Amino acid sequence: MSPGINGTVIGEDGLARPPWASADPMLRVYYDTEWGLPVRDEQGLYERISLEAFQAGLSWATILRKRPAFRAAFHNFHPDTVAGFTEADVARLLQDAGIVRNRLKIRAAITNAQATIALRQDGGLVDFVWQFKPAATPEPTALEHIPTTSPESLALSKALRKRGFSFVGPTTMYALMEAIGMVDTHLLDSHRRGTSGVWTD
Repeated sequence: MSPGINGTVIGEDGLARPPWASADPMLRVYYDTEWGLPVRDEQGLYERISLEAFQAGLSWATILRKRPAFRAAFHNFHPDTVAGFTEADVARLLQDAGIVRNRLKIRAAITNAQATIALRQDGGLVDFVWQFKPAATPEPTALEHIPTTSPESLALSKALRKRGFSFVGPTTMYALMEAIGMVDTHLLDSHRRGTSGVWTD
C-alpha cells in the first residue's frame, strides 16, 4: 500500500480507499462491495439499523466480524420474527458469545422490529427513512471533511424516536445514511466515489 492523495491509500490493486478500508481484508471487501450502496428493502434496512445500534461505542470491525452470528441469533433480522421475541429470547441472546451481549441493545432490536412492523401502516420503513435524503451530498477531499451528523440525520433520529425506535441517535443515523447510500461520503479520490447511483452530476 502507498499513500494516495487527499487522504486515500493506494492498495496493491492500484485502487484508492480511505485508511479504514485499506488494511483489514474484511473491511476492504465490505467497503468495495457493500458500504454506500442503496438499501431499499425492509429487512435489509432493519438489519442495518440494528447493527448500527449494536455498534454504538464499539468499532465497526467488531460488528462486521460478528455479523454472521448476529444474523443467526436474530433470524436474519426478519422483523416479524424478532418482534415476537420474549424475555426467554433476551436471556438466550445474553448468553450468546457470538454477538454483543448488551441487554439494552438487544431489547432495542426487538422494539425496533415492532416499530418497523407498525410503520407498514404508513408507507413502511424504507420510504420513511429515505424521505430524509438530503438535497446534496458531501464532497470530502480529506477524512476530516467528513461530517458525523447532519440536519437530516438529526431529523431522522427524532422522527424514528417518535415512531418508537431506540438507539437511533443523530450520529448513529448519519452512519446509517452513509452505509445505505443516502449520502456519499467516499473521498473524492476513492475508487468507490459515485458508485451508489444515488448521486449523479
